[in-house]
Amino acid sequence: MSHYLKDEEIRSLIDRCILAETREDRISLKDKLLIRNELFNSLRRLDVLTDFLEDPEISEIMLVGTGTIFVEKKGRIIATDRHFENAERLKGVIQRIVADCDRKVNEAEPIVDARLKDGSRVNVVLDPVSLDGPALTIRRFPDRELDMDALAELGSFDPPMKKIFEALVLGKYNMLISGGTGSGKTTFLNALSGYIPKDERIITIEDSAELRIRGVKNLVRLETRNKSSAGEHQITIRDLIKTSLRMRPDRLIVGEVRDASACDMLQAMNTGHDGSMSTAHANSAYDMLDRLATMVLTGMDIPMEAIRKQIAGAIDIVIHLGRLKDKSRRVLSISEVNGVKANEIVLSTLYEFTATGEEDGRIKGRMVKINDLMHTFKLEAQGVLSLYKEGDGKLEQL
Repeated sequence: MSHYLKDEEIRSLIDRCILAETREDRISLKDKLLIRNELFNSLRRLDVLTDFLEDPEISEIMLVGTGTIFVEKKGRIIATDRHFENAERLKGVIQRIVADCDRKVNEAEPIVDARLKDGSRVNVVLDPVSLDGPALTIRRFPDRELDMDALAELGSFDPPMKKIFEALVLGKYNMLISGGTGSGKTTFLNALSGYIPKDERIITIEDSAELRIRGVKNLVRLETRNKSSAGEHQITIRDLIKTSLRMRPDRLIVGEVRDASACDMLQAMNTGHDGSMSTAHANSAYDMLDRLATMVLTGMDIPMEAIRKQIAGAIDIVIHLGRLKDKSRRVLSISEVNGVKANEIVLSTLYEFTATGEEDGRIKGRMVKINDLMHTFKLEAQGVLSLYKEGDGKLEQL
């Protein structure tokens, strides 16, 4: 029977090997500990990536082949002095990562999304698709879960807006969180979900589970599955949305829509699942709706006019996030969808971020009210119109 070595046994074995190999060499205790740590990380952890994954200030790790490892720290990308010793060690780490979450990556399927045990999101692209060797990107999430209070303290939005966001969630508005790569969409969606009443039944649907919804007991978390080696048994976002509708959800939270699954999400929002939320990549709120229409078009053979009506009937609010010149993440606009006119979706900007200057390299600014919320019936139905008005009134006083 094979014996699975525990971490302590591995460390003890490494110590004995180091003592045997360095008995006649003058190697300092510091260097021996460094060798011990590197050997253990290569065997049981993620090799040279381990130290970066243990640094709470690092939010992203990026590398291609055995070249320089880049990290994002405090919003800035930095070239480190670390790299993988050879391609075999890198590929071994990649296979360890994908195997731990029951995924696979090889020449036949060279692209995969996975996650680490701590919830970090991993994307892998193997050669020869990645021309200079395997490309590995790890998106880390804060050790401290960021709620709306924490995001307000960080300057993601003006503090009075917490009341507005809370009212929109309690009012069961269907919301899309849009923004570019690294703008904080998932973090914001996770924080926003903290306002969901704890007695509701929530179903989350994701490619790789990242959302950390706390306090909701009636929570179902669903995750997609890649094809088997025989090309079978794949479970997509579309499959999960369809099956979720038979699970009696109060709300659906789709981690990200980026393909034909958008049409299933819209149909869910249009069939009584108010208060549902999702994220998508876009450069603006207007671009978000155009991209959404294109996604739906790939999954449904119907006229664009009908698609736009479906979008306008499903989405109530678009919250657009972005990264400013100083690398800070901010809510840039909140917009309301007001139907279709002349075959175009009408989007009304409710609040918009306006920069007022710079101080110590940081961009200063505030949210400015542009228009009133037209459709308040959901707020009225849920009894939270006064909550919205309280946040709105305080915002105008800034």
